[in-house]
Formats: sequence, C-alpha cells, structure tokens
Amino acid sequence: MAGERKESYSYRNGTVHLAGPEIKVGDKAPAFTALKQDFSETGLDAFTGKPTVFAAVPSLDTGVCDAETKRFNDEAAKFGDQVNFVTVSCDLPFAQKRWCGMTNVDKVKILADHRDHAFGQAYGVYVKETGFLWRAVFVVDKNGVVRYTEYVPEMGQHPNYEAILAAVNKLM
Repeated sequence: MAGERKESYSYRNGTVHLAGPEIKVGDKAPAFTALKQDFSETGLDAFTGKPTVFAAVPSLDTGVCDAETKRFNDEAAKFGDQVNFVTVSCDLPFAQKRWCGMTNVDKVKILADHRDHAFGQAYGVYVKETGFLWRAVFVVDKNGVVRYTEYVPEMGQHPNYEAILAAVNKLM
C-alpha cells in the first residue's frame, strides 16, 4: 500500500490521513485500474485523447456524493462527447448500477475502486481508516497531464464546481 501523507483531513470530529501521493498540477496522471458496472476492468488509457474530470467520492449513497455526481452528469450532458466525466467510489459495481438507474445518471462514467483501491492509492485519496475514497477532483488534459486538483478539506464539503469547469473550459 502506498505511503501515508503527513497532512490530515477533517472527518466526523476527527482526522484521517490519505494514502498515496499528493497529485499536483503539471504531474502526469497516474495509471490505475478500476471496475465498470459490468465488472470489467478499465483504467486511465480508456480516457486519454480528450479532457477528463476524475471525481473521487466516498459513496454514491450519501447526500453530497449524490448531488456532486448529478451535477457532473448535468455538466457532462452540456459538453457532449468532448469531455470525459468519471466518478470513482468504493461502492460495489452493482450498487453503482442501481444508483445510476434510480437517479437517471447516464453521462458520467462510474467506476468502482473497491477491489484493490488502485485509483485511491495512485491519486492519494484512499482513506485507510474508513476504506473510502476522500472527496477530490482532478482535471486531466487530452495528453494525460493534470491541469487542476482539489482535495476538499472536509469530507462533507462540495468541490469548487466553478473552478473545475473553468479548468475544463481552458482545455477546450
């Protein structure tokens, strides 16, 4: 498992530490593997060639994750096939599929990182204390270079949607 970072983040009146590197603007996007809703494996290579928004969330069955993913689904519809929007959680693929069906989310690609936490460790969002992913967003350009990062300071906080969309628009 990747090393633990020194900084801590607020979670339920306590603190947690994130495993893996802190991804910074200008870094090459780390490779990863995760599962699609049909349990087939995918990774970074599936999203190269166009800008991609990777949103790490703890669980689609929580209020902020639900609202965030629906918001990104709406934004994905506006961009059409010009931008990939990907949400990654540790929810099981069949739970993700159920949630997408119940919420009509069909533009965001939803990936599961429950098996080996490869995405969480590669992007520095795996929380050892909970087994969840920390809420964070990464905008990667068509060449696989990270152009925006945001690790939210508190688990229940929304990311800065306007800054994320501004970063995407700069890549268009």
